[in-house]
Amino acid sequence: MKQKIIKPKVVIALGGNALQSGKQEPSAEAQLEVVKKTCEHIAQISESGYEIAVVHGNGPQVGRIMLASEFAQEVTPMMPFDVCGAMSQGYIGYHIQQCLKYALNKTNRHIPVVTVATQVIVEKDDPAFKNPTKPIGAFYTEEEARQLESDKGYVMKEDAGRGWRRVVASPLPRKIVEIDAVKQLWDSTIVIACGGGGIPVIEKIDGTLEGVAAVIDKDFSAELLAEQVDADILMILTEVENVAINFGKPDEKKLEHVSLMEAAKYVEEGHFPAGSMFPKVEAAMKFVRAFPQKKAIITSLDKAVEALEGKTGTVFTFN
Repeated sequence: MKQKIIKPKVVIALGGNALQSGKQEPSAEAQLEVVKKTCEHIAQISESGYEIAVVHGNGPQVGRIMLASEFAQEVTPMMPFDVCGAMSQGYIGYHIQQCLKYALNKTNRHIPVVTVATQVIVEKDDPAFKNPTKPIGAFYTEEEARQLESDKGYVMKEDAGRGWRRVVASPLPRKIVEIDAVKQLWDSTIVIACGGGGIPVIEKIDGTLEGVAAVIDKDFSAELLAEQVDADILMILTEVENVAINFGKPDEKKLEHVSLMEAAKYVEEGHFPAGSMFPKVEAAMKFVRAFPQKKAIITSLDKAVEALEGKTGTVFTFN
């Protein structure tokens, strides 16, 4: 009997630069062109001998879907925010499926690729619901923002001098509803799951699920997925090759290997901005805390294979 080759499991979290370029218009066509290049890198990871699952963000996309729904409300009812999140999972997943399958087929690796519309349970009393911070959608003037607060009950906040935006809660993921399906597909299929962090739902007393207006951070959902599929590596891909402390300062220092204790120290010292690197570092720390013998990697998309080979990137380990 032929012995099955055991391949390391990697859960890959894709940053926004893997889906969209700041140099192009934010259209579906432009996104598809970026995703084609992204999937060439993902295919290389698979070709290097790893079993993979893919998690992606959806911040700009769900915002545009919501905006389109708002503008069309005079002719068709607006879609709830959780439904917009599900729609973003579908079309981003479709782009990744199409491009990744093509990239794999080019090397005669005929592996199925499928998107699972994934619900993720959050707690209804999560403190994030009392302090929404996740910006979505278009920028508005202060006057327009106040009107939206009055008319629609949105929470609007000023965003770094660029204008006012709607903000929603970003609660922590607690349970992946479709995890059994992901596990069953794992051995034969590359699964795209927890898109946009997952469709946020709360579990009611009678066991039914109800969608809520929120955006779950995709890095935290990727970490939870990595835990539940018993992944060997959590890989978070972003725009930079290495995590750095004193970022942007004369004494900036790129990090290559970071222990859990060192990472906690850097977090306490405030080295990682809340809206960018902080959730990535926190997710990496959570994974190695749960699995002391395993590792998490943060690096750029184009350096992913090299990082898995130990040549670059920031590697987080327990010790």
